Amino acid sequence: MSERTVVHLLRHGEVHNPAKVLYGRLPGYQLSTTGEAMALAAAEWFAGRDVTHLVSSPLERARQTAAPLAKALGLPVSIDERLIEAGNAFEGMAVAGGSGVFRAPGNWWKLRNPFQPSWGEPYVEIAARMLAAVEAAREAARGHEAVLVSHQLPIWTVRLHMEGRRYLHDPRRRQCALASVTSLTYDGDHFAGLAYAEPAGATPPDAVPGA
Repeated sequence: MSERTVVHLLRHGEVHNPAKVLYGRLPGYQLSTTGEAMALAAAEWFAGRDVTHLVSSPLERARQTAAPLAKALGLPVSIDERLIEAGNAFEGMAVAGGSGVFRAPGNWWKLRNPFQPSWGEPYVEIAARMLAAVEAAREAARGHEAVLVSHQLPIWTVRLHMEGRRYLHDPRRRQCALASVTSLTYDGDHFAGLAYAEPAGATPPDAVPGA
């Protein structure tokens, strides 16, 4: 019988962001009180599972989300730079769900190519680094389960790739709620399927996309 390995992609919890900016890779953005509760809910969801490997993005909100899971499982948290949030030219701006960027003519050049996208890290590069992180975790947890704590767009890009879908998409239609889990199952070296769960419930509709 082939080995069954599962790599779970856990999105971080809600971030304290009163100015409602797209914070991206900016330092200093940490979980809100609600986000901390989301991280605990995610840790409870993994209770009893065969998780042997835990990895996090280097950003504070991801490491905070990984902390209760590490405590519950008795595992160290490794840091993998490949799990970091996607680069974005609009970091620090109040994007108003995406519409705000269109109001300044100086932003229009950045929006010239949605297929790449021209305003940030190319989808193909996000997919490549995330897939490399997934493969490294799959090898480390072969025959067991791994958890990678990352961010919405990187996780969603991996899902699009695994499902054979185009990278170009509407951010409002991403199925990747705060503290959600996208699980990739492998039989041996063969990708066998994908599952999705929301241990902390659905994300409010006014949340900043891609954050």
